[in-house]
Amino acid sequence: PQSLSWVLGYNSSLAVHSLMDGENRVLLYVSSHTVVIHDILGNRQYHLQGHRNGISCLCVSEDRRWVATGDRGPDALVIVWDSFSGIPVRTIFESHLEEGVSAIAVSQDAKYLATISAGTVQRVCVWKWTLPTEKPVCSTELSPEFGYQDYVIFNPQNPHEFVSNSKTQVIFYLWVKPRTNTQHHRSLLQTFNSVVGHFSQSIFHFNNSQALTGTSAGKLVVWDATGPHSPSKDLRAKLHSMTATKVVPMQKDSLTVLVVFESCIVTGDVKGQVKFYDGQLQLLTCYSHSKVGPIRSISFSKTPPDPPSASPACSTFCIATSLIHQILFSLTLNRNFILSTSDATVLHVATDRTNFEKVMEEAKKAVNAITCHPRQALVAVGSHCGLLKVWDYLQTTYIVSRIFTQAGIQCLSYDPKGYFLAAGFTDGSVYILDAISLQSSCNEFKFSHGPVTHISFSHDSEYLATADEKYSVTVYKRVRQNGSRCWEHLAGLHSHYKPIRSILFGVQSDSNEPRLLSLGEDRQLVEYDLNSSSKDNLVVLHRDRVEQDAVPLCLAWYPQLSTESFILTANNCYKMKLYNTTTKMCRKTLLGPAYGSPLEKIQILPTTDTMDPQKHYLVYVTKDKVGLQILPVDGNPYKSSAFICHPDGVSDLAISYDGHYVFTAGGDDCTVMKWEVNLNALDAAASLGGEDLIPFYSLLDGGREGEFFRELEDYFYYAQLRSHGIDTLETRQVSTHIPLEEIPSVMRAMGFYPSEEEIEEMINEVKFSKYADTGEQVTKINLGDFIKLYINHRPVFGLSMKKIQRAFQVLGYDTENGDKVIDRGDLLLLLQCRGQRMREDELAQCLTTLLGRRPRGGEPEPDTEDPSG
Repeated sequence: PQSLSWVLGYNSSLAVHSLMDGENRVLLYVSSHTVVIHDILGNRQYHLQGHRNGISCLCVSEDRRWVATGDRGPDALVIVWDSFSGIPVRTIFESHLEEGVSAIAVSQDAKYLATISAGTVQRVCVWKWTLPTEKPVCSTELSPEFGYQDYVIFNPQNPHEFVSNSKTQVIFYLWVKPRTNTQHHRSLLQTFNSVVGHFSQSIFHFNNSQALTGTSAGKLVVWDATGPHSPSKDLRAKLHSMTATKVVPMQKDSLTVLVVFESCIVTGDVKGQVKFYDGQLQLLTCYSHSKVGPIRSISFSKTPPDPPSASPACSTFCIATSLIHQILFSLTLNRNFILSTSDATVLHVATDRTNFEKVMEEAKKAVNAITCHPRQALVAVGSHCGLLKVWDYLQTTYIVSRIFTQAGIQCLSYDPKGYFLAAGFTDGSVYILDAISLQSSCNEFKFSHGPVTHISFSHDSEYLATADEKYSVTVYKRVRQNGSRCWEHLAGLHSHYKPIRSILFGVQSDSNEPRLLSLGEDRQLVEYDLNSSSKDNLVVLHRDRVEQDAVPLCLAWYPQLSTESFILTANNCYKMKLYNTTTKMCRKTLLGPAYGSPLEKIQILPTTDTMDPQKHYLVYVTKDKVGLQILPVDGNPYKSSAFICHPDGVSDLAISYDGHYVFTAGGDDCTVMKWEVNLNALDAAASLGGEDLIPFYSLLDGGREGEFFRELEDYFYYAQLRSHGIDTLETRQVSTHIPLEEIPSVMRAMGFYPSEEEIEEMINEVKFSKYADTGEQVTKINLGDFIKLYINHRPVFGLSMKKIQRAFQVLGYDTENGDKVIDRGDLLLLLQCRGQRMREDELAQCLTTLLGRRPRGGEPEPDTEDPSG
């Protein structure tokens, strides 16, 4: 039903790799849980999808054929991909299950992977990924005192040797085939006599046994084995003799990247400079640009055919300096490279022209705001860094942008006519921009006292409403001044006492006037009287409590599928509810999609001329997934589907005006994903789930043939007997229905204990189900409808003992021994005086029943003490 079509943005904390040949610009980078292969010139993307958590590290083999990725989170994976075909060729399921992977490297021969876990106690493993085994070739455990190791690299000349580093320590590893454990030797920052700063990255020298580590003080630490040794002899002696032989001051600025390229060492720093050094750390050349930020990675194009003068057998230690320069410059003339920076910019550097060309510039902070144009194929994306960009999502081309320096963008909305684009900011300000040029249509408004969280236009573009983190709703109105139309502040109101989850404009049923509603976590649905509101006076028309225990999370106008109009809400208990738009009476409670977290945002998919006018669909996002739901909502689980879109959390949702695409923003992962909608696939999946009651039987324990269903039938028919009188000897009328008054008894018999308010909602749901069409109330219910009612109203995950214990912990008090207890008198008093109060006779009846002491002759059994204690 949803397939990933395009990704905007990437994880700028990870490297960007070049897969290009010559002038072709094909990049490989990570966006959230997806690896993206992006053909810049061809304007195409290929997505490698398989991780359920955000990808935390990646590496690429020397020939760019194999890509290895690791994630961090529950059930973490390591996946090796074929970059030519985009197919995962190996998945390691049990690499570091509990904490995930912090660093990964591939050997020069592409046979081995080294991984370091992300836990407090880190584990280092070496895998031969071509073998179908879930166990590493060797592994070792690191003490927390070693520091958090977040970088690892193999020795290109020896796949059994690799090095890792944290900010303060460098560790050298050696693994030998007959041994099962990896030996390691660490080198400490405290051993130096000068200030070197924090370690960034380490490499092995291309021509000798040395290793190098870059530091934040602009120095290179040179590591070498002290004492005589031969590479062909005991390598373990070399490992334990590795120490810092010298510290070479390279520059004042911090070194962030260290790379070996052919016969030279390349550094990148916080000033955006790329410098090339020979094997003796003599500067060869430097590339810099004033607008390049701190460098995160350097990746060179694929290796061209070696020129005769650059034979690998040549040693830079025995060639004249002039010849070295000639060889290196001949290499760099043909080897362009890609730079990625920590401020989310990717540049292509042509070494023959020292030309820096910007390839991508994305948001460097959280992306919390997206909105689609109501009439054109445009999507606007706003970031906390103040960057506002508009894209043509059909051509996937950038149109226009604007940078706001005073605050970050928190929410966006186009007006229904497509003339204005409103933006709410983290400092409480509101901008109303021209939708084409992004220039301000009026002065900045700043009437909110906290970050603006929601923003919306009325259907006629005459009103604009915002909600902020201080639980206030603010309304702006379009007025005529001096012969021209402009926007002005109308009024604001502190209308909720908990966070506002939604603001929603609609249309009055008897006129074309707009109506405005807000929904908060305080369970209040507030409707405002815009006609009666005046300057600095926002009038509340209605204030209705929509939940008893659950917390409402989102709000939408339900499509007109019947003669009655509804408002649709979703709560944190995985339930969706329909409320009459006029009376605000709860008309239906329905089981919503249950995909690990409740619905956070919902929108109705726009209908088009090519769609069946009788079919309507709902688009939603949960904490980490995007999904589709076939309407009308009835609790059928097969009418819904969802897929992981942003493992670290979805911040916003937008739908194209034609309903063909859905866009999700990932907040801190700095990405926006474009999903193509395939409604036929969703319809097919729903039809495969069965019709009528078949999908609902699967939600019962044991299904249609199970013991639970047979027990439900027994209770249902026993309720029929109760309605006719248990002790009667008259001939009974067999029926398939029971009176509505018996619904609570059967529900409780099946283990669901609804509150009095829930009972009233259930009975009203059935009683008025046909009232709008026939004007008559329903007085009885059949077994099939009762099953649907039971499934839709019962708690999704049942009533757990943990929840009961939590309730008594809240009501009780601590004893001297630290135990939680509650006084019997206090409990009885609470039951009779707080919440849905119980009468004394009701309480006595319930307690005697629950304790198994059935009353005799209307009186409870005496409370006799058991002599056995």
